Amino acid sequence: MLSSITKHISHCCLLLIVILVFEFVSGGLRWDIDQKEEIDPWARYGIIGAVTLYLLRTVTFLSLPQVLFNFIGLTIYNAFPDKVILKGSPLLAPFVCIRIVTRGDYPQLVKTNVKRNLDKCTEAGLENFQIEVVSDKPVGLTPHRRVREVVVPPNYRTSSGALFKARALQYCLESSVNELADHDWIVHLDEETLMTENSVRGILNFILDGKHQFGQGLITYANEDVVNWITTLADSFRVADDMGKLRLQFTMFHKPFFSMKGSYVVTQMGAEKQVSFNNGLDGSVAEDCFFAMKAFSQGYTFNFVEGEMWEKSPFTLWDFVQQRKRWLQ
Repeated sequence: MLSSITKHISHCCLLLIVILVFEFVSGGLRWDIDQKEEIDPWARYGIIGAVTLYLLRTVTFLSLPQVLFNFIGLTIYNAFPDKVILKGSPLLAPFVCIRIVTRGDYPQLVKTNVKRNLDKCTEAGLENFQIEVVSDKPVGLTPHRRVREVVVPPNYRTSSGALFKARALQYCLESSVNELADHDWIVHLDEETLMTENSVRGILNFILDGKHQFGQGLITYANEDVVNWITTLADSFRVADDMGKLRLQFTMFHKPFFSMKGSYVVTQMGAEKQVSFNNGLDGSVAEDCFFAMKAFSQGYTFNFVEGEMWEKSPFTLWDFVQQRKRWLQ
């Protein structure tokens, strides 16, 4: 069995080979330098044509910061980490609320994943925790001392007019609804997100460390039964983003230069309440991005959380297109 270091070195070598092959195939690198044909774009395309082409070429540099962060993050950090080791006792950890926000359209999915996450937290040794499901519609969860169901009233309005997921998250922060103290912690998940033992240990390590108010972890998609290989492969770039630029920005700089995602987010209750999701319509379309930028502007710091969680990619190409459409909007 190869060690994690050996796997990572092999991964880096393969990445360099892919880059070099692409450069040679695309003509970026050539063996026959002397035979390279010289073209005068000003003579061939004219002033307007040449200027247009040069401007179009400069557009590719817009992605350079993200490319550099991804490349550095994928190479300097181990892409095949070993099992996460607890750095403290779970008994010493503050209260953890695992908050799942859903529209309530798929109650059976929510029930199944709540049961799985509840069992996984118990197996990992987490003691002082609760799973909280926040929904627009009643889900009908089985009563349990570690499970709480919160239904957002249809007539609830925030002072800024926040909508969608931001509205539900802000409802949880209202004094009449919130049961958490400022020193407690929240783990934000989507309804399809599944926790692993490694992620529970990573969350505990992050909380016990106590140096940063916000954290983000890795989510992977090709786990258990893959429903649609095309959409799963298309989501692989999201895994690369987590392992590359997100890991680098949070581990080295502790700042959300390229924002963060809305799932597998760990926040300290007091800091989340201070930043809040009450950010109007502009802060409702991509509430996770807006929240990260607002927290950054207020001086809060971030870190990368060890361990991975699992999600499923969209089951159909149409769902995949609709998901990306919402992101673009």
